[in-house]
Amino acid sequence: MPQSPEPRSGRRSGQQSRKRRRGKRWLRQVDEFSAGGLVVDLNGEVPKGALIGRTDRQGRLLWSLPKGHIEAGETAEQAALREVREETGIDGEILAELGTIDFWFVADGRRIHKTVRHYLMRMVSGELSDADVEVDEVAWVPLPDIRGQLAYPDERGLVDAAGRLLAESA
Repeated sequence: MPQSPEPRSGRRSGQQSRKRRRGKRWLRQVDEFSAGGLVVDLNGEVPKGALIGRTDRQGRLLWSLPKGHIEAGETAEQAALREVREETGIDGEILAELGTIDFWFVADGRRIHKTVRHYLMRMVSGELSDADVEVDEVAWVPLPDIRGQLAYPDERGLVDAAGRLLAESA
């Protein structure tokens, strides 16, 4: 009759679990802060918002609101205006804060917690341009159609808030 194996001692299984833990690679956590927003052209029958398109790793064009890192010595508002200008070619004026989105992702061996402050802006001058190397396309999209074009659900909520703010100020 075969003998049954001896039960494992707590000490042995503790050593095995420590070994497994040592094998895991812990990612360094980094906090990043960005700003951007929705710049609207209020001239014309229907207000339009400027969106940027970037191609993802699967080759899909994903539409989003322009945004980027807040640089040293810059306020969130200054960064939002600069990023919108760099990524769309449009100079804007901030009308209101739309909200903040935060999310997590992994890049370059780091776990990144990104916080992005968004603003509603009115177009002051400029021409739509995709000259920024980080942007593949830019487009003016009628405000009622923007929700359907945005790739990220959190940004759709910001566009809803922008619509309410614009309706209240009309």
